[in-house]
Amino acid sequence: MEYLDKYIPKEYLALKINYCKKRLRELPKTSVEEHHVRGLVIPKIRIANHKINLNSARGQELFAALIERENLEQQLKIYEAIWDRNYKTPPPEYDPPKIARTIRTGNNEKTVMDKAFFDSLKNDANTKYPKPMLYPFNGIQYRSEAEREIAIFYTETGIPFKYEPELHIAGMNRPVYPDFVLHIPELETCKFHEHYGMMSFAKYVRDTKIKCNSYVDAGLLLDQDVFFTYNTEDQPLDIRYIAAKLNGIIYGNLISSNERMADTER
Repeated sequence: MEYLDKYIPKEYLALKINYCKKRLRELPKTSVEEHHVRGLVIPKIRIANHKINLNSARGQELFAALIERENLEQQLKIYEAIWDRNYKTPPPEYDPPKIARTIRTGNNEKTVMDKAFFDSLKNDANTKYPKPMLYPFNGIQYRSEAEREIAIFYTETGIPFKYEPELHIAGMNRPVYPDFVLHIPELETCKFHEHYGMMSFAKYVRDTKIKCNSYVDAGLLLDQDVFFTYNTEDQPLDIRYIAAKLNGIIYGNLISSNERMADTER
């Protein structure tokens, strides 16, 4: 909660507020009621004037929507409270767009980087290099203190991520392992975050160049689909740097989406 309250970027906070409001408009309004039949308690879902058995497929679907609504209402209260404390004007109002960005995968096919793509990635899949086993968080050993801090930041700000998932992309005869792949549910898209902390080592620099070029060859845009952070012994990672980077790509996506919508309406 400390990271969310202190570091969430302005554009991403506004996006979260609008996403919650949009989903709340889309979700049905339901409630759970108990019905007593011959001494048995039978839970049912009420939607409008209809009552549906909770154990039915439709009942489970509506119950999931009820849980999502309750979670969204709680999140919205938190996001709006943070906004009201930090900013004098109300947040902008808009319908969050879906950003259909693609990547050319190992079979050279364009794959949309959506939730299905994110779910297909195996978390913590890189076994190529041993870990120091000094930086645990949520059951995963990270390779550095900086990477663990990044993982904590994403966890506390509610951004789903995979750490070093295996990814096969076009033009590469071996998999690549992005440091972090984020899923931005409010935009239904994924972002790659590479954190560099060993740039004083020549082999590390060479591998970094190869990976970066591979992303570009696979159709990813730097500073939109992929963004980078750094730290050195003299310059430790500041979480505000990640927040600024994240804010930039969110803002860029929203601006690009608004421009496309304007072109379509002309």
